[in-house]
Amino acid sequence: MTRLTILTAPDKRLKRKALPIHAVTDATRRLMEDMAETMYHAQGIGLAATQVGVLQRVIVVDVEYGQKDGKKNPCFLANPEIVAREGELVWTEGCLSVPEYTAEVTRTAKILVKGLNQHNQEITIDATDLLAVCLQHEMDHLDGTLFIDHISRLKRSMILQKLKKKQQDEGRS
Repeated sequence: MTRLTILTAPDKRLKRKALPIHAVTDATRRLMEDMAETMYHAQGIGLAATQVGVLQRVIVVDVEYGQKDGKKNPCFLANPEIVAREGELVWTEGCLSVPEYTAEVTRTAKILVKGLNQHNQEITIDATDLLAVCLQHEMDHLDGTLFIDHISRLKRSMILQKLKKKQQDEGRS
């Protein structure tokens, strides 16, 4: 497995919309495994292909990672789609592409998601709480949306300015 580079805001590639895949191939499975390796290394619980510069509708999530026994149980999804929604909740979110920042985001409380797993089989996931938030967050990435796009323009602008300055400072080092 290969660790991939995670793009960070304000990188314009994060705003691009990912394209559906026709089938989960060996290349797709390699991408999924590399994304999982990258996510775990970065101590994340979700990662979308757009975050590593790949414009394919592929995500990986593992909301139980780092809890209890630390076992890894990634859920791989290609072409994820929300087919049912219910309720609303507010969750404090963070993102590997927006390091060091969190914000409260309003999401759907319960969702039903369908997509293809790593074996190219259609699956459905009935998700609530953190899993529902994580799936929505990663699916937003596939449409070029960051969690900070759900907060006020002022807060978003301040975060992006700080990230840009940090990147410029690191470029000088």
